[in-house]
Amino acid sequence: MMPLANYRGRKVVVLGLARSGAAAAKLFHQAGSVVTANDRKEREACPEASELEALGISVVCGGHPDDLVTPDTALLVKNPGIPYSAAPIRQAEALGVEVVTEVEVAGQLSPAPIIGITGSNGKTTTTTWTGELLSAAGLSPVVAGNIGRPLSDAAQEIGPEGWLVAELSSFQLKGTTDFHPRIACLLNLAETHLDYHGTMEDYVSSKAKLFANLSEGDTAIYNADDAVCAEIGRASAGRQWPFSLTRRLAVGVSVAPPFPAADAEGASQETQPAERWIVARDESGAETRIVLVDRLGIPGRHNCANALAAVAIALAAGAEPSALREPLEGFKGVEHRLEYVGTFREVRYYNDSKATNPTATIMSVSSLPAPLVLIAGGLDRGSDYRELVPLFRDRVKGVVALGETREKIRKVAEEAGLTNVAVVEPVEDAAETLKRAVLEAAAMSGPGDIVLLSPACASWDMFPSYEVRGRIFKQSAHTL
Repeated sequence: MMPLANYRGRKVVVLGLARSGAAAAKLFHQAGSVVTANDRKEREACPEASELEALGISVVCGGHPDDLVTPDTALLVKNPGIPYSAAPIRQAEALGVEVVTEVEVAGQLSPAPIIGITGSNGKTTTTTWTGELLSAAGLSPVVAGNIGRPLSDAAQEIGPEGWLVAELSSFQLKGTTDFHPRIACLLNLAETHLDYHGTMEDYVSSKAKLFANLSEGDTAIYNADDAVCAEIGRASAGRQWPFSLTRRLAVGVSVAPPFPAADAEGASQETQPAERWIVARDESGAETRIVLVDRLGIPGRHNCANALAAVAIALAAGAEPSALREPLEGFKGVEHRLEYVGTFREVRYYNDSKATNPTATIMSVSSLPAPLVLIAGGLDRGSDYRELVPLFRDRVKGVVALGETREKIRKVAEEAGLTNVAVVEPVEDAAETLKRAVLEAAAMSGPGDIVLLSPACASWDMFPSYEVRGRIFKQSAHTL
C-alpha cells in the first residue's frame, strides 16, 4: 500500500462499516480521498452511516452496487470478516485494485513501534497481559486491534515514546502487504476458520504475514513447542526469541524445570508438578528468574504459555525483569476467557465463550479440576469434533449441546461413553436457548462440580459475537 497522502483526490472504497470500517473511512477522508463506504446491511443496522455522511463521506447501505468498484478505484479497504468471495472484492482483484484491511493503514500511521500478537488461541489473554507488563515497566502501551478498538484509532493517539500492542487475527493479517511490527509474536496454530480461508495452508500463510517484513532490528517471538510456529519464526529476519514450556532454551523464555511434553490430547501426564520458574536467557547465556509458575494470576498450562509469550515480548520491548513479577501474579484474566462467574448452589460457573475451536476447549477443560459439566456447540464449520472424545471420556461428567453443531457434539459425547447428555433445541430467542442450556447443566451438576461454557465453536449461528454469548451465559447463571 502507498503512503496515505498518495490517495489524495483518488477514489477509495471502504467495504463494511462497524468500528474498523468507520475508522478507515474517516482517515482517508481526512487525507483528501474520495471515499465511498459500503455495507450490505440495511441503513438502520449501520449506526455509523449518519456520522460519516455528516463529514461528507458517501455511504451506501443495503447491498453492494455493481459499480461500487471501478477502474479508477485506487484502493479497497475491507472489513476483516468479509470473505474474499464477496463480489466487490472479486471485482477489485479483477481490475488490479489493491485490497487491504484497516491494519495495513494503521501500520503506516503509528509513530510508535508496533507489537503484533497472533495465534489460534490465547491472543486476547496474551495481548492484555502484555499491556499490563509494559504498563508496570513504564513503557506506555496502548492496546488495540482485534481486541476491540480499531488499530488505526489507537495509532493516531499514541506518541513515539509508547508501544502499540496489537491483537491480530488471520482475517486482518491476510489483507496486509507492508505491515511492519517491531516485535512479532506467534502463539500457536490449530485448525480453525477454514470456512473463511478454505485451506489450512491459506490460514497459516495469513498468520505468517506478521513476520514477512521483519528486519534486522526487529524481534521474532514464537512458540518453539509448535513445529509450524517454529518454522515460521526461524525463517524470519531479526532476533530469534522463542518460548517453550517443555524445553530449557539456550536463548529465549522457558520454564525451569520444563513441563513434560503434552500427550495427543494436549494434556500433561504429570500428576505432581515440581516447583517451576519462568526464566529468560539471553544470547550471552545469562539467565534471569522472573516468577514462580504457581504464582501466576491465572491457572492452566496454556496460560503459562501465554505468560511466557508476554514476558518475551516485554523483555524484547526493554522492560526490566524486576518489573514483571507483580503484574504476572496479579493478572486475573480477561472477560469470556475461563472467567469465573460465581458459585451457585455449591457449583462453580465459568464463562469461556471465547473458546471458538476445539483446541481452546481442550485447553480450558484440562486446566480445571474434574468433574465438570460442559456446555458446547455453535456455528458449524465442518469439523466432526472427534478430538474431544478423550477429553469427554476423562474429564467431563455431562454435556449440554446447542447450536448448529448440537448433534455432532451429542454424538461425540456418546462415543466417549457419556450418558449424561442433553441437546437443547433452538427457539426463536437465542438468549432463551442458552438460558435453557444453563438450566440443563445446573440439573446435571452437584455440590463441588463446575459448569463450564466452552463452546468449541464460533457464536454466529445464534449470537452476533462471543461477547454477547458470554454475557447471556453469565446473566443466566446469576438468575439460578
